[in-house]
Amino acid sequence: MPSAPAGPPGADRRLLAVLRSCGHRPGVALVARGLSHSGEHGALWLGAGLLAAAVDRPRRERWLRGTALIAGAHLAGMGVKRLVRRPRPAPETYEPLVRTVGRHSFPSSHATSAAAAVVVFGALHPAAGRLAAPAALAMCLSRLVVGVHYPSDVAAGALLGAATAAAGRSLLTRAEAGR
Repeated sequence: MPSAPAGPPGADRRLLAVLRSCGHRPGVALVARGLSHSGEHGALWLGAGLLAAAVDRPRRERWLRGTALIAGAHLAGMGVKRLVRRPRPAPETYEPLVRTVGRHSFPSSHATSAAAAVVVFGALHPAAGRLAAPAALAMCLSRLVVGVHYPSDVAAGALLGAATAAAGRSLLTRAEAGR
């Protein structure tokens, strides 16, 4: 079994400490917890995609494909997490405000699915992308405020999600052009 990777650099830990301290404010903690819970397993984004598929009948198939792309990005993040195996921030240093499903931190699966949703929703309906972007940013920040990820976990997750969705989006576009 490979040894655990080295901890994050000092700047990563310092930024986490600043953002985690925001969670001491009751209102901020409540919102951060809510965002964290709604993002488990990409639930918010998958639900939004399925809802859009239900109400936007002319683009139903595209919404369903896009929702599958978000799920695929989320699964890719989980796969990388199992390979890297970086431990979450130490609970005795950054007492978490939420429970987590797993012990590993890198990359953030919440950030992966959130960034994928922004790319997918923006491709399918620009207004949906504009609505998803601030919600995705808030979700990413929530993972730092609740103390369960380092900033580099969130950044890597967002990059992975956006890249995965962008690659899939181009494949979907080519597949539709071939009809």
